[in-house]
Amino acid sequence: MASRVVVTACFSPVPKKQSASSLSVQHSLLKPSHDGLIKGIEKAVVSVLIVAQISIPIPVLGLKGLNDLMVSPAEAVLYSPNTKVPRTGEFALRKAIPANPNMKTIQESLEDISYLLRIPQRKPYGSMENDVKNALKIATKEKESILSSMPEDVREKGSLLYASLIDGKGGLQKLIENIKEQNPDKVSISLASSLDTIAEIELLQAPGLSFLLPQQYLNYPRLTGRGIVEFTIERGEGDEAQSVGKIQVVIDGFSAPLTAGNFAKLVMDGAYDGVKLKCTSQAVLTDNELSKNGYNVPLELMPSGQFEPLYKTTLSVQDGELPVLPLSVYGAVAMAHNVDSEEYSHPSQFFFYLYDKRNAGLGGLSFDEGQFSVFGYTTSGREALSQIKTGDVIKSAKLIQGLDRLTLNFISFLLILFLQLFFVNLNYHIKITSSP
Repeated sequence: MASRVVVTACFSPVPKKQSASSLSVQHSLLKPSHDGLIKGIEKAVVSVLIVAQISIPIPVLGLKGLNDLMVSPAEAVLYSPNTKVPRTGEFALRKAIPANPNMKTIQESLEDISYLLRIPQRKPYGSMENDVKNALKIATKEKESILSSMPEDVREKGSLLYASLIDGKGGLQKLIENIKEQNPDKVSISLASSLDTIAEIELLQAPGLSFLLPQQYLNYPRLTGRGIVEFTIERGEGDEAQSVGKIQVVIDGFSAPLTAGNFAKLVMDGAYDGVKLKCTSQAVLTDNELSKNGYNVPLELMPSGQFEPLYKTTLSVQDGELPVLPLSVYGAVAMAHNVDSEEYSHPSQFFFYLYDKRNAGLGGLSFDEGQFSVFGYTTSGREALSQIKTGDVIKSAKLIQGLDRLTLNFISFLLILFLQLFFVNLNYHIKITSSP
């Protein structure tokens, strides 16, 4: 029963004070006689008020009825069409990599093109070309700085990636050519290729955490980089096992090292194997009654523009605080709240967030943004998420990449080593006994 209360609180779509339907109630205050003209005026007034409220969040005095049209600063951010949040897990993961400042500047120039491509009418190809030329200029001028920031053992690979970024098939030179052709499809493909190369270079530049963990959390499992977890999902009904699909999640220790580390350890322990799933309108959650629990990890959120996470505190959207790893992405993976305190995540229960823009403001932000410890994104098998039903089962969860980045305390390390050796010997014994 306690778990149900937590889940219900987590995923209430739109709080009353932030309900989009409240705007329709405000319209009744004006009682227009000429619907088309008055509605146009209403929209203009509301737009002006939203801008004013963002800049100066004080009530408008002396205009009867207009105070009711005012929105809170939080709603102003949520309803702003200019709120820039990643639309995909890949985009969010790129932004989260702590890398060379020159590479980040190049990346930001190209990410801006992603927003410009969304303009439905005439696209500003001139601005796009300037962005790429600026990125190319920095990449050429700062080549030595970019390559020297990589460890020596990966510098050769980095040099090849750098060359590909400059004038490879999906590089910056080719991107400029496609922009000059003013073909949005070609621009989008070239842009994606360039951004993928940039992400690969940045990952080589980020060998570990760029900050020190608080002293009280040094004994917790932690992930000092990236990992990939693969889930195999099966139907929970019927006599014969029926596959729903495989889902791969990239977990990010750069921004959520404790949460991702605890999760990776649970996966290594086999804690999620055989666990049932349940669905709500906005999430697919694991059963919270696991035989093995993880650590009581505090809520862990890294605000955009900061260099280390905040602990035991949510982010304030109304003050412009947005997380590096946003919840407002379909397939975002986060920990549920602890049943006893929202300052902590649940030791083991996690969920896949089924983001739907119909349950968010025009800025694309979920109304639960900044309230949960997001630690990764579904990057493969996203289509399987919508097929999962309550009662389906995680047949297996495996850490297929990132074990070298997982730091455990000594006892946990020995336990996992023992289990790995045990299963290797067991599989060897099975093969010997089953051979003719």
